[in-house]
Amino acid sequence: MSILQTHRRPPLVVVDQVTQMRGIVWQAQQQGSRVGFVPTMGALHAGHLSLIQAAREECDFVVASMFVNPTQFGPDEDFKKYPRNPEIDLKLCAQAGVDVVFQPAVATIYPAGYTTFVDVTGLADVLEGKFRPGHFRGVATVVLKLFNIVPADCAYFGQKDYQQQTIIRRMCAELNLPIEIRVCPTVREADGLALSSRNVYLNAEERHSALALMRSLHLARERIRELITNGRQDLTTVRQEMFDLLSKTPRVRAEYATLIHPETLEEVTDVMPRLVAVVAARVGTTRLIDNLIIET
Repeated sequence: MSILQTHRRPPLVVVDQVTQMRGIVWQAQQQGSRVGFVPTMGALHAGHLSLIQAAREECDFVVASMFVNPTQFGPDEDFKKYPRNPEIDLKLCAQAGVDVVFQPAVATIYPAGYTTFVDVTGLADVLEGKFRPGHFRGVATVVLKLFNIVPADCAYFGQKDYQQQTIIRRMCAELNLPIEIRVCPTVREADGLALSSRNVYLNAEERHSALALMRSLHLARERIRELITNGRQDLTTVRQEMFDLLSKTPRVRAEYATLIHPETLEEVTDVMPRLVAVVAARVGTTRLIDNLIIET
């Protein structure tokens, strides 16, 4: 047997049952493995793969889930047309070194008569929560359920969904969940557009217009540096310039563009040592979000 064959990883295991999934994680942990978990809705791109890579580097055993969660979609949102590429996703998981994929049916996660939900009030009511009522109720509920089904040591989320990872970290802290939340940097295209499964909806013109989200964030960082240089603190004009840049871009309809506290998510009025610029807009019919952590 060659050295290559000796070190070949076992074939990817795909699981759709709760008891089996939980048992596999417990067995790995009993054997001394540190288990990393990457929850996804499938339609994997380089951003998801960066989370898997981080889990692979930090853990001995890696689980990824692929579940398009219906409870986080509003009645007029894109649940039915959300991109689904399960065969491609499984190949990518195998190539990235995932050990097990949890791929449950909707009825497994939400059996008939299901009535229990998780609300992280306050954090979930602003920004995305204001424009997508009930969204984070669905997110928090499914993540808590997944953490109970996949009782890993660490779970990996991307910074691009800044509000989401903040809410999940708060939920874990307040519900005393024994899992470490690891937040990984946003992965971008060469021109700066944040990777998103929804980018596939954009045509060529919309794809170009979508770069306005990143430009708005960079504008905020530049204007804040100018404020500091000039001994000023008020962020009102910075927020307005961010919003105006989005609004003046063809095919872009701005929803919000603001500067927030990194933990409370409250809008900040004055410069502080660390804040987050956040934007959301519809580009054509596709809704996109982005953010940038600004250290002053």
